[in-house]
Amino acid sequence: MRAPTLRQHLHTRSLALLAALFAAIWLFVELAEDMAEGETHGFDRAILLAFRNPAAEPLGPPWLQTVMRDITALGGLTVLGFVTLAVAGLLWAQSRRRSAGLLLLAIIGGQVFSHVAKAVFDRPRPDLVPHGTLVSSASFPSGHAMMAAVVWLTLAAMVTRVQPSRLVRVYLTALAIAVTVAVGFSRVWLGVHWPTDVLAGWAAGAAWALICRALAELLDPLPGPQPAAPTPAR
Repeated sequence: MRAPTLRQHLHTRSLALLAALFAAIWLFVELAEDMAEGETHGFDRAILLAFRNPAAEPLGPPWLQTVMRDITALGGLTVLGFVTLAVAGLLWAQSRRRSAGLLLLAIIGGQVFSHVAKAVFDRPRPDLVPHGTLVSSASFPSGHAMMAAVVWLTLAAMVTRVQPSRLVRVYLTALAIAVTVAVGFSRVWLGVHWPTDVLAGWAAGAAWALICRALAELLDPLPGPQPAAPTPAR
């Protein structure tokens, strides 16, 4: 049996990425429809209250709230903006200007979509429990969860494209996913988002990150493997 060719491998990977993109878009649309029809209220309420004691205080020791605020900052615009500019500057210095531009496009486009979606759905923030941090915008989708997915997953995609070690690629991707999940969890734990806000944010962010990954493949392709030098005749 012949080993899969490079073209077959790329075709399989492209199909997997396309399937993941459609799954993320479908999940966001389904959540948006169910939320608009009020079908998620019971689920949202049960999950949100599961992280509170009878006095509506967060579970766990007092210092855990500080930890959760620190984690939630990893999805805030200030941290993500600094990280994005730093990595984009590095890519620019390495003459990978298209990748730098795509990275900036990722965070700008994600932020625009987040603001538009919040304005369209205009879902109120949870009022069941006191908020563990300040909030000033609508609830659906979670901007922190979405932007964490957009930036950390896109950064992982940019780095793993040029990383030859499969183990390192898996590690960086898993790390980006872990940070994204932690940010979303912190938003629910702090009581500032309904769980479906976070799920929708993850779905929208993952979809946008996959689109940016595809654009990087098209607009900034990596050089293919160099053919082996011919063996000199003896």
